[in-house]
Amino acid sequence: MEKPNSEIQHDINLLSFDIDNTLIDFNTHKSNFRKVWKKHKPEQGVLLAYNTGRLVDDVIHLIEKGTLPEPDYIISGVGTHIYDYNKKCVVKEFNDVLDDGWDLKLVEDIIQNIDGPINEQPSKYQHDYKRSYYFHNATEAVITEIENTFVRANMDINVVYSQEQFLDILPKWANKGNALQWLLRKLNLKASNALVAGDSGNDSAMFDMEDIKGIVVANAHEELYKYTKYRQIYHAEKDCGDGVIEGLVYYGILPEEAIVSSNTDHTEDYIIQQELNSIASEDDKEKLDLILEGYEKAIIALKKNITPLGFSACSIEDNITHGTDENYHSVWARDGAITVIGSLSLVDDEEIHKCQRQTLVTLIENSSRNGQIPSNVRLKDKQPDYSGVGGICSIDSGIWVVIAFYEYVNVTKDIKFLRKYIGDIKETMRWLGAHDSNNDALLEIPEAGDWTDLFGGSYNILYDEILWYRSNVCFGRMLEMLGDYDEAGEYIRWSQVIKKEILQNFWPSTQQKLFQTVSFAERQFTLGDTPYLIQQTTPFDFSWRCDVFGNVLAFLFGTVDAEKAHQTFKFMLGVGVNDPFPVSNVYPVVTPGDPDWKPYYTVNLLNLPNHYHNGGIWPFVGGFG
Repeated sequence: MEKPNSEIQHDINLLSFDIDNTLIDFNTHKSNFRKVWKKHKPEQGVLLAYNTGRLVDDVIHLIEKGTLPEPDYIISGVGTHIYDYNKKCVVKEFNDVLDDGWDLKLVEDIIQNIDGPINEQPSKYQHDYKRSYYFHNATEAVITEIENTFVRANMDINVVYSQEQFLDILPKWANKGNALQWLLRKLNLKASNALVAGDSGNDSAMFDMEDIKGIVVANAHEELYKYTKYRQIYHAEKDCGDGVIEGLVYYGILPEEAIVSSNTDHTEDYIIQQELNSIASEDDKEKLDLILEGYEKAIIALKKNITPLGFSACSIEDNITHGTDENYHSVWARDGAITVIGSLSLVDDEEIHKCQRQTLVTLIENSSRNGQIPSNVRLKDKQPDYSGVGGICSIDSGIWVVIAFYEYVNVTKDIKFLRKYIGDIKETMRWLGAHDSNNDALLEIPEAGDWTDLFGGSYNILYDEILWYRSNVCFGRMLEMLGDYDEAGEYIRWSQVIKKEILQNFWPSTQQKLFQTVSFAERQFTLGDTPYLIQQTTPFDFSWRCDVFGNVLAFLFGTVDAEKAHQTFKFMLGVGVNDPFPVSNVYPVVTPGDPDWKPYYTVNLLNLPNHYHNGGIWPFVGGFG
């Protein structure tokens, strides 16, 4: 993950965090939060409150045994009690609010007469203002009917259903949000002065408050994710306490060094070890000499592509063109952007640096009125072309330019250059965002509309979605560089929504809950559990192939964590995508007769099996890998 700007000033005075599966793992109680909070917590001005379904005594027990740090307040029982931890007493004024319209015996009688597998939770979860039950996999319609049953009994109460198993019946004023609002008024604070964090449906009342700031951890249940998807909420990349810490860094409460690494060491894994052993068996000097020679040759080749307009797609003097090959005598957005990114370590070479900058200028200054970056700009007449051969569109060209512009400015610190072109880049982001035609955070890509321009991917394509996620992060970071923290925050938060959608749609699993809404790919039981992000999904079908480039970028850009990346690289090494060297772009290849086979794959014999975009060997993909 890109580390947030620690210089963002905040006006947050109260933290209101759920406990189970937000700060700590519900089953193991493991968490880094206590350790990090004790080391990095603000010296003054920020109060810590736990807002939980647990009762006060249970929370105090977690504090006393060292699982959680000491708070200032405990809002317990899903918003039915407020406990002043410093004074060691219940805030009794809040109880007076809860008595209005509450009849505990009538609640118990109504629940007993409801037809369904509802079982009362143990007594330690019950008190005078809360009745809690187990009710597994209840549908929304069933919960609505329970609410209507209380309405018919003239009872104005709160029915809270969470994690597809917990049913809580509470007084009408009792929920996590109302209790938090009451506490804020008591402390003379506004909702905008509070930061909340949660993982499940019973936390939604906290996020419902106007002007509230929030953190949704990566392991959040679908009910809360959907509820907060379009809100100004930070969706963390990490689970539980690590996700909360990540959010606290984002909001400027904790310093960047508070970020906790949770990566697992897999160097002992058999397949990984085989690769390491193979490398170790080579002669070190011979290997280093070969690397150095390759590096020097690469710089020579790179300089052959320097032109007055930027990096060309090939060396002009070394390549005689025939027919459509003339397209290579252009500055291509995709190729140029990748070249800029890959050559940034050579920024001190004046000739290369000048070409890096000119490549970006050529592409951005030739963008269309609606913000589309050209596919390429021809060298001979400086004319932009917004498509390739046959009018095939190129959605990813603009995404690569946004990413490359950020990487360039991040290295050179040329804020004046950024300020000059930020308006153009914003228009490009709007043009790209318009391709999210159903507002699900993912782009809908026309067939063959990216770098595999004679290969039949379409709709939600892994490679494009990974780039889309990264471009939102990059654009947000550029806005931060210019001091526009509010708009930067919108893009960073939206990037987390994109990431969640990618993982939900492209990493299928058979481990689905009975009433959970699932994507099309997840409904294909024959797909099973994949150890990689699948190639594409559409409303009508999916491709279960492994897009090597897309999966490599997913790891490099932080879309998947180290654990998922380990599974993916183990799979790819196991099936031999790197043999022959460096790497093929897809596994397995598409063969005639396969449902994914398209007649145009035979055009110029380009996409026959193990050729070109159909499993061909790509040095630049290997370079990223």
